[in-house]
Amino acid sequence: MDEDKLEPVWLSKNLKLYQALDPIDRNNKNKFYKNDINHELKKDNDSAIDSVEFKKIVKNESLKFINNKFDNIVVLVGAGASVTDNKFKKDENGIARAGVTVAKIADEVLEELSNESSSLNEDQAAVFSLEEMASMSKYDDNILNEDKLNDKFNLEDFLSNILAYEKFVPEEDKEKFNNTKNAILDIIIKATSYNYDSNTFNHVKFLNVLSKLTRPENKLNLVTTNYDTLLEDAAESMKWTVFDGFSFSQTPQFDSTMFDWNLVKEVPNVKTNENIYKINVANLLKIHGSLTWERSKSGKNIIRKNKNSVERPIMVFPSSNKYAQSYQEPYFDLFNKFQNLLHKPNTLLITTGFSFADNHIARMIISAIQTNDGLSALITDFSIESQNGNWHELETAMNNYYNVAFLKATLNNDLSDYLGGPMDDN
Repeated sequence: MDEDKLEPVWLSKNLKLYQALDPIDRNNKNKFYKNDINHELKKDNDSAIDSVEFKKIVKNESLKFINNKFDNIVVLVGAGASVTDNKFKKDENGIARAGVTVAKIADEVLEELSNESSSLNEDQAAVFSLEEMASMSKYDDNILNEDKLNDKFNLEDFLSNILAYEKFVPEEDKEKFNNTKNAILDIIIKATSYNYDSNTFNHVKFLNVLSKLTRPENKLNLVTTNYDTLLEDAAESMKWTVFDGFSFSQTPQFDSTMFDWNLVKEVPNVKTNENIYKINVANLLKIHGSLTWERSKSGKNIIRKNKNSVERPIMVFPSSNKYAQSYQEPYFDLFNKFQNLLHKPNTLLITTGFSFADNHIARMIISAIQTNDGLSALITDFSIESQNGNWHELETAMNNYYNVAFLKATLNNDLSDYLGGPMDDN
């Protein structure tokens, strides 16, 4: 069997665990290896181990890495953590029932714009098709392959392109261009507006695992690039207290100093004035905005509302100018807080569903790994094979004995099983 038929499941400097991929049926994974093709994992009687035994080995390595009584735990939740299906399932209002990839959202944009441009009526604003927008903005004159988006199409790059082109749109096309741009943004909003469903998402299970790792006096820090409300919905269902950067008031307003507070109570009749910290308290930093955020009518404040009542949410839409947007309010305060958390001593960073393609976030994390000796980073995703330059740099850091490890797991599949509970006997 060739090395390229081995799929990595656990990678650290001292140990690498692989499962074999059948060259014909790549879903058939029936052999397991340690470090390389020459070291198949076997039982004491020299028989091959099965997938259950292999998962126990992976779990034990994961627990060894994270069970260090860290003072500061930071969890970065990326778009992949909300993905549960490869199909775009909508309700009668066009709202997604669960998360899909950006590529699937792009397919939805293509379909919706095609439908609108071909079935206009008096009550429907005129829009360009996706092909017309790509051509007029000089993105690409040929984005389709047999009525489907070709592999070269990238929604983030496309949005960046039309946003840059916006100021050059001819006067006679401006209204239709703006209609189209807003239609695309509305599709993205609807595609990320799903509600928490415990039968679909594993966020409650994941938060319970994280709570066991967190000391009461040290709040868990959840950081997410997602606009959806899955984390806060799951936390609310568990009666957690979440500091999301908004005031505890009837009309919550953004105030980044809220992250610095905790909930404590004095112990009665104790001369030492001992304080008890409330358990299950977390910071939530939504560094790309939220479906529940909106500017006040005066424009001076950012307020949090029920997402169904927000007309134009404050969000960093997927485009390659996300780095520039991160210097705007409120993102700058959130990124600054995230950066400070990464540089605290004795810190564990867990990433899930984040591919490290967002350069402005990836560079911040890589820099912290290289400069903070007290930072350990567990990188988890549906695949832990090299994906981009930032991923390669993380692998290099691991091989140079920085505290980095990789785990093939997803939030809505087996990540909680690997990180929760006691060590398993092999």
